[in-house]
Amino acid sequence: MENITTKEFMLKKIRKALLERRDNPYPNLEEGNLYLPNEDPLEILFAEQLTAVSGNFIFCENGIDFIENILSLADRFRWRKIYCWEPALQEALRHYEFPFYQTDKDFEQAEVGITLCEALIARNGSVLLSNANAAGRRLSIFPHNHIVVAHSSQVVLDLKDGFKLLKEKYGAELPSMISTVTGPSRTADIEKTLVLGAHGPKELFVFLVDDLY
Repeated sequence: MENITTKEFMLKKIRKALLERRDNPYPNLEEGNLYLPNEDPLEILFAEQLTAVSGNFIFCENGIDFIENILSLADRFRWRKIYCWEPALQEALRHYEFPFYQTDKDFEQAEVGITLCEALIARNGSVLLSNANAAGRRLSIFPHNHIVVAHSSQVVLDLKDGFKLLKEKYGAELPSMISTVTGPSRTADIEKTLVLGAHGPKELFVFLVDDLY
């Protein structure tokens, strides 16, 4: 019997496969749908997918509901250093007399960052962010808790729909940083043990608010 190595055996199989012409067993694979059709409202799909990746979804009908929920969280987790740099959100928080830091004073002690977003991707529960908003890059990364405030019009099915919103909003002047956040920061690099908050926020809260006022 011929003595061949594993490498030679594999190469022989590859040569044989290349010489034998076979029909494609899946001729319409690229034309088929990657996902099953979605029949649920996008808000429900997003909430389910966000929860599945350890995120927190809070629906608010109006600004009062939003403030009540954020006050409840602040009391529950004893947050004191809450930062918000978005003018539209600052106006809403001041309207309801909610205390927050509007500059980066003592930012190294920040416990919570409140930001807007570009879109919510329902398919996988992701948040589409950019540095074009006043929060920039830091406020969604440095504090241990990240609160995202979005509107129903920003909920889209797929990432391509989110990029469509970006193009409609910014045209050719796209932000220099565009990223997606899928749940809290996580890693399993150390002994394959999942750790949340390793490289960013430990908690992600997404507030879907119909009307802030």
